[in-house]
Amino acid sequence: MVEQDGAIAQLSYQKDGDRLIIAHTEVPKEIGGRGIAGRLVRAAAERAGSDGLVLVPWCPFARAWLEDHPDVAVTIDWTPPAAPAPSRPD
Repeated sequence: MVEQDGAIAQLSYQKDGDRLIIAHTEVPKEIGGRGIAGRLVRAAAERAGSDGLVLVPWCPFARAWLEDHPDVAVTIDWTPPAAPAPSRPD
């Protein structure tokens, strides 16, 4: 989480065994364009690396950011999340 100018940006993740799954990044418009989301993704990657976890970027922004920053030296699982099963009428 990053707070700037009274607005809060955050990255949602969950740990699943040896995997750190990035689910979502959110930066309010009023503080957008400052590289905050990238800093959040980098921090998650650094945590995954220091904890020996595989980083799993399900968030489209995180996935794109990591593709653009191959210098981030962590193990990444590029498998996209499974699509939800279609709902069936009762």
